Amino acid sequence: MSTNTMEKPKIVSKDEWLAARENLLAKEKQFTRERDALAAERRRMPWMAVEKQYEFDGPKGKASLLDLFEGRRQLIVYRAFFEPGVFGWPDHACRGCSLGADQVSNLAHLNARDTTLAYASRAPQPDIERLKTRMDWKMPWYTITDSFDIDFGVDEWHGTNAFIREADKVFRTYFINNRGDEAMGSVWSYLDMTALGRQENWEDSPAGYPQTKPYEWWNWHDEYASSASPDPGWVKVVDSAKVTLNL
Repeated sequence: MSTNTMEKPKIVSKDEWLAARENLLAKEKQFTRERDALAAERRRMPWMAVEKQYEFDGPKGKASLLDLFEGRRQLIVYRAFFEPGVFGWPDHACRGCSLGADQVSNLAHLNARDTTLAYASRAPQPDIERLKTRMDWKMPWYTITDSFDIDFGVDEWHGTNAFIREADKVFRTYFINNRGDEAMGSVWSYLDMTALGRQENWEDSPAGYPQTKPYEWWNWHDEYASSASPDPGWVKVVDSAKVTLNL
């Protein structure tokens, strides 16, 4: 459609534009509050025990579902379609799954919240490693070798499953697919689908959930250290800015 035939909004003054923007902003803030409320409800979802033992192929050999956690408490697994029969094979994964993979943020921030993100497909590991190198993707990516995709609703379509572990026991906590996957990629969208959420003390979470002050845990992705306390200098910056951070 050319710009000459496109039906365009009316042209207004600065004051009229600001009024329209404030009206829409109020609705957007309400949407944010509703999204937070949904995340709070998600954190109260029942957990489903995973009793079956699943086996994957990984870059270091055989791996169980528990291994995919990489020692962290939470795991998010996205089922990507990269295998014979998928459009683009063997050079590319599904275009939609690839678009999603391009949006995945630096994994260090998720890891800092005790959460691991992994991808899983049925392609052999050599093909996965070749694809990751070509597309410059950094997430751990495993080969499904059994009924994991069937059992978790991702055998015919993409989807994102969230898990949590208590010692060696694994539980499924949530599942997102279809258009729900469109929003995935940022550290916030991933954490909001997990059982523990963002783990910040403004969240409405069940008693005893791990929580810290917002913003203070943030760091440059190459400077996170396991069990390190927040940097005092950064804490001072955050404390001085809280009046503008709309807590």
